[in-house]
Amino acid sequence: MNTSFFGELLQTISDRGRALLVRDRRGEASRSETLVELCEDLLSGRGEASGVALAREILGRYAELTTGPRIAFFEALAQRFGTDQARLEQAIAAWRDKPSDATAADVHVASEPRRQELFRRLNLAPAGTAALVRMREQLMDALDHRDDLAAVDNDFVHLFSSWFNRGFLVLRHIDWSTPAIVLEKIIRYEAVHEINGWEDLRRRIDPADRRCYAFFHPALVDEPLIFVEVALSRDIPDAIAPILATGRETVEPDKMRTAAFYSISNCQRGLAGVSFGNFLIKQVVEEVRREMPKLSTFVTLSPVTNFASWLKRERASEGSQVLTDADKATMTILDQPGWYLDAAAAEEVKDPVMRAAAWYFVRARSPRGLPLDPVARFHLGNGARLERINWLADTSEKAMEKALGLMVNYRYELDDIEKNHEAYAEKRTVVASSAVQRLLRPALELVPIAG
Repeated sequence: MNTSFFGELLQTISDRGRALLVRDRRGEASRSETLVELCEDLLSGRGEASGVALAREILGRYAELTTGPRIAFFEALAQRFGTDQARLEQAIAAWRDKPSDATAADVHVASEPRRQELFRRLNLAPAGTAALVRMREQLMDALDHRDDLAAVDNDFVHLFSSWFNRGFLVLRHIDWSTPAIVLEKIIRYEAVHEINGWEDLRRRIDPADRRCYAFFHPALVDEPLIFVEVALSRDIPDAIAPILATGRETVEPDKMRTAAFYSISNCQRGLAGVSFGNFLIKQVVEEVRREMPKLSTFVTLSPVTNFASWLKRERASEGSQVLTDADKATMTILDQPGWYLDAAAAEEVKDPVMRAAAWYFVRARSPRGLPLDPVARFHLGNGARLERINWLADTSEKAMEKALGLMVNYRYELDDIEKNHEAYAEKRTVVASSAVQRLLRPALELVPIAG
């Protein structure tokens, strides 16, 4: 209700300011009405009411741009709304002449690109935050072939990291009584295991052994930022099919000991790369445990994204540190269509693939020194432990193509979350269970690694 009230208040200010703006422009007939010049007007320092109205007009005009003019606008943001060099040089000279906290603060303010203040003022418009998130999403499309726009993207990320920090996020339990407008978006945004209509959604959020939680921001009404689907069970799940099965039996509450996070979906592409905080999963864990104190085990059942392509490269590499010639010979089974449907073939190739998977998760690194799997980076950064690698846990076409059917359990031990997070953040340490370490040992004996 408060969000709605302030939104209506801002709309009223904008409407009144627009009238002031029109009267003001009647005396400025010579001023260009281009979008870029309107942005310059906004930065020039008008009254708040007319500033809100001008911000709304700019965002409205931007929304009407086609791809070419939109990229031209991004170019202008990069070239004309960067740091004011003269102001910065003046601030640096003042600091050199008289170093102090005050002159240092002036240098800091002067070094900020002008577009950051532009974005702040645009954010004052009604629904301005949502419009800026969409603007950044469109900028990301252009970045694929326009590296010169990266500075603009960096400014978006800088501001969004403040606007969307975990202190502003609200956790809401999603169930069948949640407004339909939100439920429709849960169906649309599910990025891990597609939801096939309303009945499928109900099976995921309505039974006693299922939960769904979403995080919202006050400026984006009824727009989830990220949501988590949870299965409550007796044991740690090792496959996705039983969780999603249509005719499954509901687990009785007195038998529930495990909460498995089997789908985590980011909903706003324009917020990609913006961290929602390292301990959001912990917040969900605490919420579930508060409701069901008997739960003692908290894990994920996570997809694997890049393993198949990585393994293909290792198989082709003559100097592979992971695979022996015998492993490579056995893995020719993977080239046979439907190999996983043959129980004997699947069993034969299981051990070398699982050993390689352990290496992929624990030892393999990107040029920046990060684990190769983005899902692993997410959970390790949140303080989880790599608990178990599950063989043929998802035999859907997509999972076989990307991961040879593998799925992973990451475990959240409440007492170890901060410690694991720090180990990963400081040294990129992958905390792994003894079961995963045992899988890794043959490869380590093949190629000893110091430390």
